[in-house]
This record gives sequence, C-alpha cells and structure tokens, in this order.
Amino acid sequence: MATMSETDKKASEYRRMTESPVFGLVLRLSVPTMFSMLITSIYNLADTYFVSSLGNAATGAVGVVYSVQSVIQAVGYGFGMGAQSLISRRLGEKKQEEANLFATSGFVAAFFAGILLMILGLVDLPGLMKLFGATETARPLACDYGFYILLGAPVFCSSFVLNNILRAEGKATFSMIGLCSGGILNIGLDALFILGLKTGVEGAAIATVISQIVSFFILLSFFLLKKSTVKLRLPALSKRPGDYLHIFRVGLPTVFRQSLGSVATTLLNIAVRPYGDAAVSAVSIANKIYMLLRSMLIGVGQGFQPVAGYNYGAKRYDRVKKAFSSALLLGTLYGVTVAVALFFFSGEILAIFRRGDSEVIQTGGEMLRYLSLSLPVLAYSTFVNQLYQSLGFVVPATVLASCRQGIFFVPLVLLLPVWIGLKGILMTQAISDLLTFFVSVPFHLLMIKRLNRAAAEESALPVPQK
Repeated sequence: MATMSETDKKASEYRRMTESPVFGLVLRLSVPTMFSMLITSIYNLADTYFVSSLGNAATGAVGVVYSVQSVIQAVGYGFGMGAQSLISRRLGEKKQEEANLFATSGFVAAFFAGILLMILGLVDLPGLMKLFGATETARPLACDYGFYILLGAPVFCSSFVLNNILRAEGKATFSMIGLCSGGILNIGLDALFILGLKTGVEGAAIATVISQIVSFFILLSFFLLKKSTVKLRLPALSKRPGDYLHIFRVGLPTVFRQSLGSVATTLLNIAVRPYGDAAVSAVSIANKIYMLLRSMLIGVGQGFQPVAGYNYGAKRYDRVKKAFSSALLLGTLYGVTVAVALFFFSGEILAIFRRGDSEVIQTGGEMLRYLSLSLPVLAYSTFVNQLYQSLGFVVPATVLASCRQGIFFVPLVLLLPVWIGLKGILMTQAISDLLTFFVSVPFHLLMIKRLNRAAAEESALPVPQK
C-alpha cells in the first residue's frame, strides 16, 4: 500500500510538471524562489546595514569578504545547479534511480569541496583579504569577518545542493522555507550581536554562519522526513569519478558565473581603492543593492528552469519554449518597474545605509542610475543563459555565463577608469550588461531552432504498435 502511495505521488508530480498550464506552473515555482532570493539578498544587505554603523572601513571589509563568499557560492551552486539540471531531466525521463544518484553524489561532493575551500582560505587569511582588494584599514576587519565565513564553507556548499534538489523536483516552497528561515534568523542575530552585544564585524559573520546552519538542517529535514521525491541514500552514492565530473561539468556555467562575479567584485574594489574608503563603501553598497534586484530575476529563472528541464526530458519541447516566454514576460515587467524606481530614487535608497554621508550617497547613487539603464534587458540575457544550462548545453551556457562579469566586464573595469576616472568604474557593470544582452539574442534564436527541429523529429517518429 505504501509503495502504491509513493508511486501515485510520483505520477501526480510528473503530470503536474508536464501537463499543467505552463504560465501558472512557472509563476507558482517562481514566487517561492523569488521570495527566497529576496530574503537571502536582504540578509546580505542586513550585514551591510548593521556593519555600516561601524564605519566605512567595516563596510568595505564586508564588501571584500563578499568576494570570498562568491567563490564558496560558485562551488556550491556548481554542484547544486549541475545536480538540478540532471535531476529534473531524469525525472522527466522517469529515471528515478539516476535522479537519486545525482542528488546524493552532488550533496556529498559539495560538502567535501567546502572543507577544501575552508582549509585553503585559512592558510593565509591576511594575504587572501589583500588579494581580494582590502585596504590597509579594512584588512584586519575583513580577516575577522572572513574567518567565520570560511569555517562555514562546508555547510554553505552542501546547503546549495539541497536547495537545488528541491527546486529540481518542483518543491520550490520547501526550498523557500529553508532559505527564508535562515535569512530571517540572520537579520535578528545581526541586530543582537552588533547592536546589542557590540561584537563588531565578527558578530555579523557569526550571525551568518549560525543562520546558514539552521537553514541547512531545515532543508535536510525534508529529505529525512521523506517529503521529497528524490532520495538521499548512501547506497545511491556513485563510485564512478565520471559521475562527479558530469555533475560539476553541467554546473560549470554557474561556477563561471559566480567565480567571475567574485573576480568582478575584486577588480571593482581594487579599481575604486585609490579613491578612498568612502568610494569603496559606496560601490560596495550599490553593488549589493543591484545584486538584490538581480537576485529576484534569478529567482524567476530558477522557477522556470525545472519546468524546462523536466519537459525537455519528457520531450515536450513546446512546453520548454512556453516556460521561457512565461519567465521572460514576468522578468521584463519586473525589470522595467524596478529600473524606473531605481533611477529616480537612487539617492534615497543609498541614504538608508549611509545617512548624512553625502560622498557615499552621491557616488553610490550615480552608480545605481547607470545600472538602472540595463535592468530592463537583464531578464532576457539571464534566462537565455539559464535555458541552455537547464537543458544541459554546457559550452554555450558557459560562454554566456562568462560574458557579463568576465569577457566584457574585465576589460571595461581595467580601461574605463584610465579614460574617465571614477565615472568609468561606476558605469562598468551597466555597459557589460547591455553588451551581454546583444550577445544573447543569436544564442536564443539558435536554441529555438534546435527545439523546433527536435519537435519535428519527435512528431515524425512512427507510433509504436500495441
């Protein structure tokens, strides 16, 4: 009887992902992921908000360590997104055991990768902080903050995998509960440690680690309580090195995206450092605000990715295209709305973090106004990249992932400051985003042709005789 119940649940989930109206399905999966991304970004901003009361050097230190966190996220999301893409397609193909294998193997691999990152980071912490762009005044504070963040690396990495497994099978609400619980706790602990106990930047880091541990166990509980379709079981752990390489290879676009984000932030910190702590603080705050806004778009994309992957595995190519267009409609409406608000109220937004500091408000506000010009097209380039990754096209997905904060960003951040000074630094990301949009168009058209061809070939196959 229990077996039938489990079978019925899987069949019901399969029908939901492959037969229910696409726009409603994408919307239902996007809302929890958007909310998760919002809360995650808010607690990152909460660190900045509470730490900003300690001065510009402390704010700059948090911005520097954020680059280190981006590397940790790159590895965690690499295994997580690789597992998600493979799991959603295997579930669409009704290959449950392979889905379990990729889930278990991705989880274990991410945990041990996190341990390796922790060890490598702690070997020479001051040197690492200097490498990531910390000024002389900010470096001791960056070391204090970074020490605890690196200790939490194994938990951070494996949490990303749990989160993405739940999304792969369409359980975005469970993912939201785990992430949001940790995020809300983080905000409360920031206030307690920094304002109440006066623990400085160390308190902010400890708050982040504690909240991530809580989030990890909440996410893990859904698997232990058998609320998930995909199972984490030691017998499912792969003994073939090729499987781990396959997971990481499929997640490679995310690794590039996140790693290059860390490189971009580091280069930004280095480029702005000659202009003083106020400029570093302004760029750090503006960058985090923009990341918050972009995270909502990524949330929409993460809502459509399992739909695309599931239906691609089920050979429902029409639904793959509809999933993309549904996400694009939602993302573009959001991007245009936010861009208008950001352009006209950038100064007021900056003042929330550094009220009374006119230099920070002016510099950060100018950067936000430039960024608002690229926001309306950000959804398109983001979703084209995510579409390729969710369907397992690693090379083009990696190329697209490398454009925004690598191929275009790096030369721009090196050259524009030489030509036009601080203004060049402030407009670098916006120009890079616009260039990435133009590159994404031919990739999208190529994918549409590929899906149409696959649909035509599928419809031409002879119907099997009963």
